[in-house]
Amino acid sequence: MACTVAASAAPRRAVAASSGSVRVRSSSKGIAYNSGMIDPAVKPPASAPGAHSVPANAPGQSGQAGHANPEELAALAESIRAWGAALGFASVRIADVDLGHAEPGLLAWLEQGYHGDMDYMANHGLRRARPAELVPGTVRAIVARMPYVPASETPPGAPDWRRRELARLGDPATAVVSLYARGRDYHKVLRSRLQQLASRIEAEIGKFGYRVFTDSAPVMEVALASQGGLGWRGKHTLLLDRDGGSMFFLGEILVDIPLPADAPETDHCGNCHRCLDICPTRAIVAPYRLDARRCISYLTIEHKGPIPVEFRAPMGNRVYGCDDCQLACPWNKFAHVASVPDFDVRNGLDTPDMVALFQWTEDEFNQRLEGSPIRRIGHERWLRNLAVGLGNSLRAALSGTRAEDAALAARIREALQARRDSASPLVQEHIDWALAQGEPARTS
Repeated sequence: MACTVAASAAPRRAVAASSGSVRVRSSSKGIAYNSGMIDPAVKPPASAPGAHSVPANAPGQSGQAGHANPEELAALAESIRAWGAALGFASVRIADVDLGHAEPGLLAWLEQGYHGDMDYMANHGLRRARPAELVPGTVRAIVARMPYVPASETPPGAPDWRRRELARLGDPATAVVSLYARGRDYHKVLRSRLQQLASRIEAEIGKFGYRVFTDSAPVMEVALASQGGLGWRGKHTLLLDRDGGSMFFLGEILVDIPLPADAPETDHCGNCHRCLDICPTRAIVAPYRLDARRCISYLTIEHKGPIPVEFRAPMGNRVYGCDDCQLACPWNKFAHVASVPDFDVRNGLDTPDMVALFQWTEDEFNQRLEGSPIRRIGHERWLRNLAVGLGNSLRAALSGTRAEDAALAARIREALQARRDSASPLVQEHIDWALAQGEPARTS
């Protein structure tokens, strides 16, 4: 079905800032980043795991006295954007931290149980929508995005990378790892660069209060980024940008500087619903509304127990995360290639052999995935996910007619049987399910 998205948008505008305690030093140089944690779906107004913050001055404790005028604050905001670009961020914006409009949606999302067993999503309640309560003294958020599509996925003259990713879903010998997880752990990369940005600001104006976050604190990152004009929340609940799609990471610096806030971006999804249509498990239960309990990314990363049987076959060969809703999105034809080498593919995770991954020992898992976001789920859940993928691949191979299909089915059976007796109860149950997929007339 044809998919239409709005092509025009109102120009961005700045919102006047209030006065605050900061002095901007004169300079002779002139003025020259969806993800990890699932953010509750909160449709913006029409006008628009555990904390790992970098130690810093507490907001509200700026060391510089006096009041900067609006022109100085606007100049500082422009400098911050330029400094961010030099650090590899595709866009840097300034957001007001009043997310009151998001509170009803957050409460409804939690009440419906859409957060699954991510209890930390509910532990902080409405504080997620109130950054100034999380970090007292906060008046603005510097929001940034950094693209992560590996350069190796987009060589000159190659077919569109989205088509190639979708094609990999049909290869039963290959395990599919989400694009964002094929390189270095983004938490480390973004935190380091956001800290560098904060330090650059400090060098310009002196001490100020700030905290750095990236998918690591009870903050509604997508709502905050949308409020700052970094993009709009798409129907798949991820942040979208007309110039960069959704294939990027988000990061924030909460500050006590009353910078001029950027205006929210308007919604440009139009009547498109490709993300809803393509979702293998129908996790996008309505536009802008995600039930994490059905989401393959949640099931393979956040969920600690057995994967519900009803979702195992739809998982296919996706063993860590799922990019389907993003691959279907028309705006991602504008997705940027990663500007930093940290997100280059490691360990051949773009086209890995599923049987070979399943044969990794725990030591091999820890060694090969050192510095990878995958490592945090642990070897047991890695094997759980792969067992499901192998079961689906076994079924697919047995339905084939080529000699290589029969050979693949034999390899899969051998690998599953070899690990079964030494596996944990969690993994063993998934191995048994996988082996059962090779039985006649097995359909679930």
